[in-house]
Parts: sequence; structure tokens; C-alpha cells
Amino acid sequence: MSAEWNENSHPLSPTPRDLAATLFRRPRLVATSFGFVLLATILFLVLSPRYESHFKILLRRSRFDPVVSSQPASAMDFIRPDITEEDLNSEVELLRDEDLLKQVVKMAALVPPDVPDLDRPARIDQAVRSLACRLNVEALKKSNLIQVSYKDTSPERAARILSALSTLYVRRHTMLQRPPGAIQFFDQQTAEYESRLHRSEAELVRFTRARGVVSAALERDIALQQLGEAGAEYRRIDQDRIETDRRISSLREQLKSFPSRSVTLKRWADNPEVLEKMKSRLLELQLKRTELLSRFEPSYRLVQEVDQEIAETRASIAAEALTPVRDETTDKDPNYEWAHLEMEKAQVQSDGLRARQSTASTQVASLRTLAQQMQSDSVDQQDLIRATKAEEDNYLLYLRKREEARIGDALDERRILNVAIVEPPVAPALPARSAFLYFLLAFALATGFSVATAFTAEYFDPTIRTPGEACGLLEAPVLAWLPAPEPPVLRPFIFRIGRTKVVVP
Repeated sequence: MSAEWNENSHPLSPTPRDLAATLFRRPRLVATSFGFVLLATILFLVLSPRYESHFKILLRRSRFDPVVSSQPASAMDFIRPDITEEDLNSEVELLRDEDLLKQVVKMAALVPPDVPDLDRPARIDQAVRSLACRLNVEALKKSNLIQVSYKDTSPERAARILSALSTLYVRRHTMLQRPPGAIQFFDQQTAEYESRLHRSEAELVRFTRARGVVSAALERDIALQQLGEAGAEYRRIDQDRIETDRRISSLREQLKSFPSRSVTLKRWADNPEVLEKMKSRLLELQLKRTELLSRFEPSYRLVQEVDQEIAETRASIAAEALTPVRDETTDKDPNYEWAHLEMEKAQVQSDGLRARQSTASTQVASLRTLAQQMQSDSVDQQDLIRATKAEEDNYLLYLRKREEARIGDALDERRILNVAIVEPPVAPALPARSAFLYFLLAFALATGFSVATAFTAEYFDPTIRTPGEACGLLEAPVLAWLPAPEPPVLRPFIFRIGRTKVVVP
């Protein structure tokens, strides 16, 4: 019956009454630990950094810096790429750089100036470590912003430290993006290549004056063109000469077959003068016969003589009519004359062609020699031109690079960068969290610590205070229970939370 009573009345798991009894059995320990933790927490929160200053950095692509190299600048791409996560992380790590934090410590005078030189490096490292612990740098999600915050007991010191950090960060970012000394280097290279360009140009001018050429390649091309034309003219003249010689030979053969003169007119006609004289004689004889017949007989000897003369005259007239006078007119043969004239023209033309061929041959040889000379001069001149062009390209390249460096320095002076401080650090007027919140935090921490302390002490205390503890420890039924006398101060609490002690028979 006793065992059943113990098992039913005192379960193994503690009840809220048992827990409360544990706390009330150790009021001094609970009060002491609660007060100590509450006071320590409040002092820690009061003495710890309560003022938080911050600033924000915006990463952008508002400026494109050319690459500092001896190579020509490529075509600039005006499409602005997005800010990647790697870019944000790089800037975050740059803000956490130890060398940068050392410069911040020196610039913000976190180490007093009266510290000895031997202790100054250690104090600086300690200040850097403390600054790194209190500094919070994070990239804001889904944005190109980086937020930097710092907590300190003094709002002015927090703002001064972040102001120094922002200034040094912008300076370091500028130095990393554009290394210093670029414009001096490009100034030196520009001056050197300018002097080399002047020397190359002077050497090219001396060459042209010494050789007497302006553009050897152009003159060579002109000479080659003239050589081709002269060669074509020489071949044409030679062909014309050959054809002319053939023509002369043909005309000579034709001259042999053509007579020098030919009959141009043949005419047969009576002799008018002879016939006129004969007819006049015949008329005279007839008149004389008539006169004689008027005086003499036809048989008269004089009449017969006249008749005989008349018959002879008529016979002469008839004979003259049968043998007319032939008139032939001759002239120069036109074929002969044409062939002779053409042969003379061909001969003159052949002589002219031979002279022109000789002149063309001389011109071809001269032009060939000139072209060869111009070819040699053009090779030398092209070497000088290439050297001058190379020096000019280098000079213009470094001139452009110097101008790019000058523009970059001007942009740096005017703070036109790819980073911008969009929210500069200011001294906070209020602490980061309110005093009431600090008190609630200290109260919760003190309460938890005091309760944990009471239960810990209860756990390690070997005293048996209840029949349940005795039953569980001895594994035997409890027959009687006599409570120990307690101090008067604690008795009201015991009576208030305790149960009536009963002795089980």
C-alpha cells in the first residue's frame, strides 16, 4: 500500500510545483545570480558600442578605362555590362583589406600619438583587429549596393572612422583601376618615338634627294607602263616594217611587168593641106583646059597635056584618100607610175620605220634600265617608309595612350568613377537600439541564468528532500517522513508551497 501510494503520489517526471519548489528552496542563490547577471549585462551593454554609423557604395559602369598597354585600343563597346556577383565580392574584400584598415587606423588617429615607437606596431595591429571585428561589410541582395557599418561607443569616432574608410577606399579603388605613373610613362614614350620619327623622316628626305626620286614605287610603275607601251610600239613598228618590206618586194615585181609608157590615143585622118593643094591644082588644071578648049581642039597637044595632068592629079587625090595620116599619142603608164610611186612611198616608209624601230629599241632599253633602277630604289624607299610608318604608328599610339591617361587623371580628379558613395557616413544621434530593449535583453538573460543556476545547484545537491526522492533512490517504500527544521525566514515560503506531511503506518 505504501508502494502504491508512493508511485501514485510521486511520478517520475517533475511537476510545475516541484520546479517552483526547487527555485524557492534557493532564494539567495537565485536572487544573487539574477542581480549579478542583470548588472553585468547592463554594464556590458552600456559600455559596449551602441552607436552605429554606416555608408553605402554604389557600383556602376559609368566609365570605361582603356587598358594601359602598348597595344592599340580595341573598339569600345558602349553596351554596359551588368555588375556581377564577383565584382561585388571583390569590392567587399577590398573594404576588408588589412592594409586599408591600417591606413584607416592611422588616418582616424585610433592610436594616440604619445604611444612609444616600439609599442606602436602592436597597438596598430590591435586597433586593426578591433576595427575588423566591429566593421560589417555586406553586399545588399538584388542590388549593386554595398553597405558598410561600424559600431562604437562614440558616434563622432564611428563617423570619423567610416569617413576615413570611404576616402581611402575610393583612393585605393582608383589606384587599382588605373595604376599611377601611366601619364609619365606615356609622356616619355611619346617624346622618344617623336624623336625617332623625326630621324626617320629626315633619313627618308635625304634618300629622296640623293637618289633624285620622289616616289620610287610610283615612278617604277610609270616606267613599267611606259616600258610596256614602248615594247608594244616596238613590236608594232617591226610588224609594219616587215609588211612594208613585203610591199616593196611586191611592187618591184609589178614594175617589171608594167611598161613605162603606153598609147593613150590613136587617130587616122586625111592630110587636109595636101588634099587642098591637090584640089586647087586640079581646079587650076580644069580651068586651064576649059580655056584651052575655047581656043583649041581636044586633040591639041596642050589640051592633052592638061588632060593628062588632070588625070594624074585625080589619081594622086584618090591615092591620098586611100592612105590617110595616122596619129598616135603615148603617155606614162598609170599602173607603172602608181607602182613606182607606191614603191617610193613604201621605201620612204620603210626607212622611217627602221629609224623609229631603232629609236624604240633604244627607248625600251632605257626604260628597262630605269625600271630596274626604280625597283631597287623602291625597295630601299619602302624600307625607309615602313620604318617611318612604324615610328609614326608608335608615336600616334603613345600619343593616344597619353591622352587617354590624361583623360583618366582628369576623371579621377573630378571623382568620375565606377563607384560612388551614395550615402556618406554621419555621426548617429541615437544608439542603434533603445535602452528598453537592452533592459529586456538583460532581464531575460539574468532570469535564464538564475533559473539555470538554481537547477544546477539542485542537481548536484545530495540532500533527499521528498519521499519520492527517497523512494527513487532507495528503491524501497517510505514508511515515515520527518521534515527537517528550516529557518524562520524560509518557513513561510515552505509552508506556502509545501504539502502536509503524513506518516504512513
